[in-house]
Amino acid sequence: MNSTTPSMFFSFILLFAISFSACDFKNDTISKQNSTTPLKQAAIKQNSSKVIHVFVALCDNINQGIVKVPAKIGNGQDPVNNLYWGAAYGVKSYFKKQSDWKLIKSWKQSTIILERCLFKHKTENVYLIADAYDGASIQQATINFLKSCSGTFDDVLNGTDTLYAGGNANLIAFIGHDGLMDFNLPQKFPQANTNKREAIILACISKRYFYNHLKPTGAVPLLRSNGLMSPEAYTLKAAIDGWIKKESSEQIRIRPAAAYHQYQKCGMNGARNLLVTGW
Repeated sequence: MNSTTPSMFFSFILLFAISFSACDFKNDTISKQNSTTPLKQAAIKQNSSKVIHVFVALCDNINQGIVKVPAKIGNGQDPVNNLYWGAAYGVKSYFKKQSDWKLIKSWKQSTIILERCLFKHKTENVYLIADAYDGASIQQATINFLKSCSGTFDDVLNGTDTLYAGGNANLIAFIGHDGLMDFNLPQKFPQANTNKREAIILACISKRYFYNHLKPTGAVPLLRSNGLMSPEAYTLKAAIDGWIKKESSEQIRIRPAAAYHQYQKCGMNGARNLLVTGW
């Protein structure tokens, strides 16, 4: 199956079958943030541009607790064909096709970040950094995302313009399977400085499963999910469009809901109920 195949077949699999394997709801208890935790101060590095950092955990039939998808798009070590990266609605492929974004360059970043893409918005002073994490490293991708939300993960891109990513990005997103259904993270992610960071988590039931970890980071949840979903790039793109236009959080929520309904034909009420903003 090639990268131009529509996603609805895979979305059907994810929405109707994943609940029988991946979604075991083992982390139902939600604790409250400890308001007495002291705020650690970490250095704030300011960008001259707005920076978005997207953490993509590649779909992985073998190393993730998901219902199996066709092998070509479910190989977590092959970003070129992966459902969440190189397939038609994967982050790299989808943003490359958008008229308002330009792919500046892409390269292999590390042994676990199999490809990094740097995009620049064509009319606004906004950069988007997207990282394709080896599907077997979904836990590290989740940790790095949460560290970024807290301001404790440093990442720098040097070039014509130096870009401070990770915890110095303005908007931080996670895309992929909700690994917190499969593993626990014993470490904490306390807010490290007062820099404003907003977060998007497009993964199944991310509002519930990420709550305990995201709340202490101090990041503002711009978009999360209330249920099972297909975390494809059109939803992310729609949310980013509203964010760039400085729309209200509710306006931003409606944009990706409309996009999700357009591609998934799930009804606007269903899409609105699926995608939520704020705490």
